[in-house]
Amino acid sequence: MAVQQQVVSVTTHTTHSSGTWTTGLCDCCSDMGTCCCALWCFPCLQCQTVSQFGWCFCLPLLDCCLTVSCCLRSKMRERYGIHGSCCDDCCTLCFCYPCAWCQMSREIKIRAHATSSTVVTQQVRA
Repeated sequence: MAVQQQVVSVTTHTTHSSGTWTTGLCDCCSDMGTCCCALWCFPCLQCQTVSQFGWCFCLPLLDCCLTVSCCLRSKMRERYGIHGSCCDDCCTLCFCYPCAWCQMSREIKIRAHATSSTVVTQQVRA
């Protein structure tokens, strides 16, 4: 009679939010790639950011009246536990639109690198 035993190991590494953005609004020099992408092809940065967040990459192309930008920033704050309000988001986007998008892009990159999961499955037969 064959005995099968399955061993599953799950390892998750997560950093907890401090309630603030990991980079400031004007920290473009902390990630020159994002800054350059925003400078030379801002719509590309927007589509990439939205896609990395898990939304349809075409949404920024429909961003009239900052609706998509405000929704994204609000959902990002909600997902990552960042303090703020819709009013803060709208004001930030109205007065610092490119910098706000760069900050959101950096946040997604940093959070994606800080959270990782590993699942190891082994099957032992006797």
